[in-house]
Amino acid sequence: MTGAEVGRGGETRGILLVLGAALLWSTGGLGIKAIAEPPLKIAFYRSAIAAVGLFLFLRPHVFKWSPTFLGAIGSYAVCLTTFVVATKWTSAANAIFLQYSGVVWVLVASPFLLKESFRPRDAAAVVVALCGMALFFVGKFQSGGRGDLVALINGVFFAALVMSLRKLRGAVAEAAVTWGNVLTAVVLLPFVAGDLAVTPRSAGVLAFLGLVQIAGAYTLFVHGLKYVTATQASLAGMLEPIANPVWVFLALREKPSPYAVAGGVIVLAAIACRTLSAPRDAPVVPVG
Repeated sequence: MTGAEVGRGGETRGILLVLGAALLWSTGGLGIKAIAEPPLKIAFYRSAIAAVGLFLFLRPHVFKWSPTFLGAIGSYAVCLTTFVVATKWTSAANAIFLQYSGVVWVLVASPFLLKESFRPRDAAAVVVALCGMALFFVGKFQSGGRGDLVALINGVFFAALVMSLRKLRGAVAEAAVTWGNVLTAVVLLPFVAGDLAVTPRSAGVLAFLGLVQIAGAYTLFVHGLKYVTATQASLAGMLEPIANPVWVFLALREKPSPYAVAGGVIVLAAIACRTLSAPRDAPVVPVG
């Protein structure tokens, strides 16, 4: 077998691993919607179980008292919590599409915080994506769109997480994700301590969300990054926001509004076009 064939085999393996991670991440909306537990209890158990899984699967041994590391942990904790709340309060499609819009805020903030250049194609992607995001809120200010607002906040903190992980990289980034789940569970515990009981069905779903949807998916993603470029990983990872609302529709018949579908398509198209125009060695955008 030639070196080129080995390289192609490794690339294929990497893409399949990232696709597997994205597919597991995409089940989050269905799992959250499928049980009747309140959002903070779901977020607590999901992160507590995920922390155990990540310590077992990745065995992170790093903890740094740097602003970037602590910022990544805090941003991820907010993301984990607000995503669950948003998914409970709005449609799964709105929650995941608006979280993914965080990539737009990364493009806006990167020149100032990461000293990365801001090109005309970046400006075009931002404008197009913002137009797509606006469609999520058509008619919502009269009828109540608190879930979409929480999802929009989630996107902002997702951007903060992305920029923090871009600085950290490697084992330090893996540790930040692990400790982010620990922080989420610790902070939420006082809010749910008075009612920790769950049904057997909920316990099974929560175990899946923690061990598979977060810990298992992130482990696949980390291994996949060893074989693929940032562009390939980012594009493969876009399976998550596409599949997430599909699972919820197939299992629970939750149908997003036509405006949300159109907005999601516009946002993802803007991100995909921007990703394809980026250098092959550009930092990968983490998902999930």
